[in-house]
Amino acid sequence: MSTVVKVLQETDEPWAVKSGGHNPNKWMASVQGGPLISTANLNEVIYNRPSQTIRFGPGQSWENITDALKPYGVAVVGGRLGNVGVGGYMLGGGLSFMSAEYGWAADNVVEFEVVTANGDILKATNSTNSDLFESLKGGGSMFGIVTSYTTHARPVGDVWGGWRIYTGGKSKEMLAAVRDFTENYPDPKAAIIATAEVTLGSLADIWVVFFWYNGPEPPKDTFKQFDNIRHIIDQTKTRTLDALMRFNDIFVLKNSIYTIGTETTVLPNKTVGAEVMEAFYDSWHKNAVSVKDVVGAVASIAFQPMPKVIPQISKASGGVVLDFDDKVDRIVFELDYSYWYAKDDARIDQIMQKTYTELGDTVRRFQQQGKLPEAHLPLFMNDMYFRQDFWGRLKNKDKHVATMKKYDPSGFMSNTKRTQGFYVRQ
Repeated sequence: MSTVVKVLQETDEPWAVKSGGHNPNKWMASVQGGPLISTANLNEVIYNRPSQTIRFGPGQSWENITDALKPYGVAVVGGRLGNVGVGGYMLGGGLSFMSAEYGWAADNVVEFEVVTANGDILKATNSTNSDLFESLKGGGSMFGIVTSYTTHARPVGDVWGGWRIYTGGKSKEMLAAVRDFTENYPDPKAAIIATAEVTLGSLADIWVVFFWYNGPEPPKDTFKQFDNIRHIIDQTKTRTLDALMRFNDIFVLKNSIYTIGTETTVLPNKTVGAEVMEAFYDSWHKNAVSVKDVVGAVASIAFQPMPKVIPQISKASGGVVLDFDDKVDRIVFELDYSYWYAKDDARIDQIMQKTYTELGDTVRRFQQQGKLPEAHLPLFMNDMYFRQDFWGRLKNKDKHVATMKKYDPSGFMSNTKRTQGFYVRQ
């Protein structure tokens, strides 16, 4: 990798790096007219029992890492679906089912091995190249090419989880359940992803809720908000972690074109909860149904709880670039559009921008009305659309820009004429 970077420095060709495969958006891990650098062979998974750490390569997927670690009863704080790739996930911060216990995935990193813009191979830890270490914990790809991650090993045995499907007619109940679950977070071992979907030309509105409990069985009432809503399919049970990861992959629509985007909101209080949560849903839904004539279109919005406990744990471990504070509970939205044919790219591009812009406008309108408090609302890089501005929503931008200029004074890694990513907009 060092040699590759040095050679690229002598050319003016566009280039890109592809790791295990995380962000499906246009321009991510792809290039035209230049070399695509694959990390597929950087696929080691090494468990160090004495230090209770795990070293793994960026070319891996989470299901393969989980398989390799199963005999040892340990896991990486990592992806929630098995086929998700490692590299982009880790560099974007990484939201995990275990984040309420251990923070972001990046909080669990103890060492990065990274090739910088001049081809140097560096180790970055909290004591060696510590500024680079801090910026790699969720700051994306503009600081170098990471060739391995070493993280804490976390104990894991059988877990409880899977998913339930609910009809779209349960939307008001689902939105209330998500709000209440986030505010009254029941147990750090518990997690959910609540996803509303529009498919089959808007004929099928459904909710798919992914459940997780880090143990063989959740205590009674852990998920009471959702237990009280009638479902049509229940696929939750006790499983091994590797089995759960692969089972969750069933909702990955292979051979479709995917786009993802995001927005962040403060959690509304109970008094205005129904009004605010339903407005978020309605803002998304009117855009989602507008693409019903696009062949193969599936639109979804995931409500991802971001309780105060996650930034609290992150802060205690040194924090990540994504500077959520622990003053309020939040929800991180993931917006997805998938479809079959490239001829619809421009149409989906427009509707994605409209969807996240109008959702953000809805958040700000409620803040102006006093129905949501003012709060810091950064964007979660792992769910961002390629047109969104990660660094423009952070308070700590200048610190990390200084680190970038130190290790890459010419801006080679973030030259948007040659490569793409979530870089600082000048």
